[in-house]
Amino acid sequence: MNQLLAASVPAPSIEYGALSPMLIVFGAAVAGVIVEAFAPRSWRYPLQLLLGVAGLGAALGAVIGLAGTNTTAIVEAVAVDNVALFLQGAILVVALLGVLLMAERGIEPLLRPARREGPGTWSRAAAHTAGATVPVDAFAPQAAAMPGSPDEIAAARAGITTTEVFPLALFAIGGLMLFPASNDLLTMFVALEVLSLPLYLLCGLARRRRLLSQEAALKYFLLGAFSSAFFLYGMALLYGYAGTVRFAGVADVVARDSGSKTLAVLGLAMLAVGLLFKIGAVPFQSWVPDVYQGAPTSVTALMAAGTKIAAVGALLRLLQVGVPGLRDDWRPILAAISLATMVMGAVVAITQTDMKRILAYSSVAHAGFILTALVAGNTEGTSSVLFYLAAYGIATLGAFAAVTLVRDGAGDEATELSAWAGLGRHSPWLATIVALFLLSMAGIPLTSGFVSKFAVFSAAAAGGATVLVIVGVVASAIAAFFYIRVIVLMFFTDPPEDAPRIVTPPLTTGVIAVTAAATLVLGILPQPLLDMTERATTFAR
Repeated sequence: MNQLLAASVPAPSIEYGALSPMLIVFGAAVAGVIVEAFAPRSWRYPLQLLLGVAGLGAALGAVIGLAGTNTTAIVEAVAVDNVALFLQGAILVVALLGVLLMAERGIEPLLRPARREGPGTWSRAAAHTAGATVPVDAFAPQAAAMPGSPDEIAAARAGITTTEVFPLALFAIGGLMLFPASNDLLTMFVALEVLSLPLYLLCGLARRRRLLSQEAALKYFLLGAFSSAFFLYGMALLYGYAGTVRFAGVADVVARDSGSKTLAVLGLAMLAVGLLFKIGAVPFQSWVPDVYQGAPTSVTALMAAGTKIAAVGALLRLLQVGVPGLRDDWRPILAAISLATMVMGAVVAITQTDMKRILAYSSVAHAGFILTALVAGNTEGTSSVLFYLAAYGIATLGAFAAVTLVRDGAGDEATELSAWAGLGRHSPWLATIVALFLLSMAGIPLTSGFVSKFAVFSAAAAGGATVLVIVGVVASAIAAFFYIRVIVLMFFTDPPEDAPRIVTPPLTTGVIAVTAAATLVLGILPQPLLDMTERATTFAR
């Protein structure tokens, strides 16, 4: 019987070359787990950093080597085409910069308990202990220890670092790469879980403001579980309708069906809930400000840039390859979501007083701008989305990296807007770069943000979505208000008496310099990347 089954079911072929970028990243992640298990503690940080940077760099080289490929792999479960490769390249670029942010080990004062406040609790007070300082990162030395407890302080003094964040990040990055390349619903669901689970853990590992970080991780996990359930239910409905999970197979069934397509529309709606949650679109955006604020800022940077690139890419493939026959059904709904997302993100951001929450609601507004091009449903829409994702990812990562440099007297990140008053006077270089990122997000000319918005609005207008373009321009004007408000605060307001200190750690400073230069170059000379995105609009089916 076993021999008969083996003869009738041939083993699938695995195209290792086409899958090499993802295999390299997952291989580096597995190697990182082995390092955590067997390497001496003093060796783990350099080994993990080497594995992370080398693995991501090699994967980026593999993506470049596959340029122009248009095929599928593993029984058509994974697409290796121009769209997938461009998105994977963008993810790897922001991931490489994000891993460098996570690897930063600035010099901060040791923490010691000032007094016992009650059974099992200690107050957190930053103090130099006999003038001693140790290089520490943004992550808790012991995730299970109470913030400021003697156990945590002892771990910090011993130089213990949570180096497992590197393999966790690599697993998440591998999932991000697989997500937009998934060519069937089952693979897409697996990629969704692979990218989500490590991020849930990373969000709760902040060294400072631990309780806020753990709350963010719990919210992200619970809401993410609900969205995954919706995705899984939608996958079941679409499979029940089409009898296949392959996008090309679903598209064929939809094209042949001349009767009711209610089950397919319901399945698509459920799938969209899971994808729009990851994108941060209204009405699934409630997790964004809390998680962005509570997570370690380096994780927030990676998540804000990488997750949006991957999730928009997955939604793009689902709509263009899986259900193009339902275009008349999903376009009005997606247009309404785009309108609500642009307006809500821009309006609510005005009321925020925390830099990370401002950037979070800015991310929501940008999700709406990106969706306008998806509504167009044309080739121009695809190319403009790709350019927008690349430019947005770089600017967003740089903006969050800049937030980590502004510290209060206790060593915490000074994210309250009041602390940023007068920043241009005692740190003009940092204020200028932050202003550049904010102007790019506002869509001011000579920045990558202007080219991005012009591209998506042009595509939407060509696709007949004129109303979206008008609302998008109005929402951009509203958003410009709170961006410029921060710039005015930095350059034209007197600094507070307890002005924050500015740290300049090498890795973070380098990341900020690279992202700022890229934001400026893509605004002045965008044509090479625009040409690349115009060539990267073909899907393997």
